[in-house]
Formats: sequence, structure tokens, C-alpha cells
Amino acid sequence: MSFFSKLRDRLTRSSSKIGAGLDEIVSEAADEGKRAAGPGQSDRPAPAPVTGPLPAAPPAESRPAADPAAAPGAPAGMLGRLFSRAPAPAEPRRELDDEMLEQLEEMLIQADMGVETALRVTANIAEGRMGRRISATELKELLAAEIARIMAPVAKPLPLYPRRPQVILVVGVNGSGKTTTIGKLASQFKAAGKNVVIAAGDTFRAAAVEQLQVWGQRAGVPVMTAPEGSDPASLAFDAMVRAEAEGADLLMIDTAGRLQNRQDLMEELAKIVRVIRKKDPDAPHNTLLVLDATTGQNALSQVETFQKLADVSGLVMTKLDGTARGGVLVALADRFGLPIHAIGVGEQIDDLDAFDAREFARALVGLGD
Repeated sequence: MSFFSKLRDRLTRSSSKIGAGLDEIVSEAADEGKRAAGPGQSDRPAPAPVTGPLPAAPPAESRPAADPAAAPGAPAGMLGRLFSRAPAPAEPRRELDDEMLEQLEEMLIQADMGVETALRVTANIAEGRMGRRISATELKELLAAEIARIMAPVAKPLPLYPRRPQVILVVGVNGSGKTTTIGKLASQFKAAGKNVVIAAGDTFRAAAVEQLQVWGQRAGVPVMTAPEGSDPASLAFDAMVRAEAEGADLLMIDTAGRLQNRQDLMEELAKIVRVIRKKDPDAPHNTLLVLDATTGQNALSQVETFQKLADVSGLVMTKLDGTARGGVLVALADRFGLPIHAIGVGEQIDDLDAFDAREFARALVGLGD
């Protein structure tokens, strides 16, 4: 199964909510139109009443003989059966007006796309289309195209440099999926022929160190550790020395889960950056912020805080399979313009992959490829 297929299948909570919302926006108006027309009536004008005499029936001998083998009312022959099939019912349509746009804005805001982004998206959809009658499928296509347009500039793979070692600092709040993301990336880099070293910088959580060691064994990647409670900045510096001595291509440094409102922990992160820059003034070459999609709009404040303290260079969004509000990724792209390197939709090694704007947009609104 391709990653897009997996994304579409697992992004059900977001895509089903947004897709169902778009269906409802269009069908509500269609149902109201039917109710206004009355039971059994339609938008089609009623036929004019017959005022003259009815035409006489043709003589019996001039009528074509019925086929005794055919069922009553059944069309004769294969071609008759083929062309008599009832056409598929047409999709309900609704005129694109101010009320419809307000409903669309509200739905996108509820999907965590944010007020500013939702207003901009709906305005672009409305441009040149006001007064047109559109179906839910057409609305989904328009929304997917607009989301893809916003996200295409930020869909960038993690850049790799010839410098050795390339230092990748991974930051994020508690429970965002940093440790798992490091393990998956390290495994993928290793499979691509890169020499990778991991530094278990979350020295205050034994479980995080053990989890990284499991991933290291799985990927065949060495994991540097330090005694519990050790200075993470010292471990980071020692890891740089080892990675340089061993000719490693990549050094990935894990950090403790930082709550953006805990000033002491954020200062500790700043210290790690200062110490590794004593070894390499350009380090870290990448600072990845791992975000949990289930946190919704809180992800925006996390980006703001980590950008100030750690000079974030790119994002990884995890747990998109566990939220009904995947629109936050659109809000992040629209507001910050930071590269989105990868997204995750599960716990397996192949559940983290490069971000593709079009595939994500279509999966988010519930469209197939």
C-alpha cells in the first residue's frame, strides 16, 4: 500500500469530518429547496393542461405485435436493455452565496484551519464563482486545490549537506513523538546508505533512552547515552566529537520534552545549542520541531516559542491518524511558511514519509487519487 493510500485510509477522522461537512453544506440547501417545492414536486415546471380532445388510439391491427417471450414492460433485445438503464442520479447542487461561504468558513475553523486561513481559503474559492451552482464533489475539488496551493511551497524534504557530521537537533513538547520520529528517520537514512549516530539527549527520562536504544538496534544505528540526570549539553558535545571521529554523515540529537511555558527547560535547550556551536559554529544544521496534530491550534504557539529559542528550520507532524482536525497543518503552512519535511500516520517504520501537498490536500477533504 502506498503512503498516500495509507494516509487516505487513516486520515479518516479528519477527512470524514471535512468531507461530510462539505456534503452537508450542499445537501442542506437542496433539501430545503425540495421542502419548499412541496411533497412530490420538483423544480421542473408542471406540464400545461390538455384542453383539446384526446387523440384516438390507433387501430389494433396497426399496433406492433408484442414479444411473448419478453416480460411485461421489459425493453426488447440487448440494445433495448442497455439503453433503458436508469441514469445515475445527479449530485445535489447549491448556489455559491454569502450564506454558503459562512458555513464553509465555520466548518474550516472547526477543523483547526484558523480564522485567517479559513477566510482566505473561502475568499479564493468564491472568486469568480459567486452565483454558480456547484456540487459537493466540485466543492471538495476546489478546497483541495486551494489547500495544495498553500502547502506546495512548504513541501520540502529534509536537506542533506556534504558537511560531516550534519547535526540535526530534534525538539518538541512532551508526547509529540520526537523519540519515535528520530528512530524512523534514522532507520530511513541508514537504509539510504547514510552513517548515522543518535544522541539520547533526554537524560531525565529513562524510558525515552530505552526507546531510542530499541530503534537504534532495529536500524543498526549506534545510540550514545549518559547516566540519568546528566547534563544534556555535555552529551551533545561528546556525541559531536564521536560522530566526527567515526566519519558519521548524520548526528541526530534527541532532547527532553519541553513545555513551552517552562522557562527553565527552554533555557536548557538554548544551552545545548550554545555548547554544540563551540564545536561547530554552524551547528545545528537542521532543527526539527515535532508537532502532535491532536494538539490543534496549540501547535501554532509551540512553533512561535521554539522558533525564538532554537531557530527551527523545519517541521514534522505526527499522529495525523488520531485527529479530526488535520487542518492545523494548513494553518501552520499559511502562517509560518516553515518547510514541512515529513508527516506521520502511525507507529510503524513506513508510517512516516515525505510530505506531499497535493496528496495531503486530497486526503484531508476525503477525495481519492
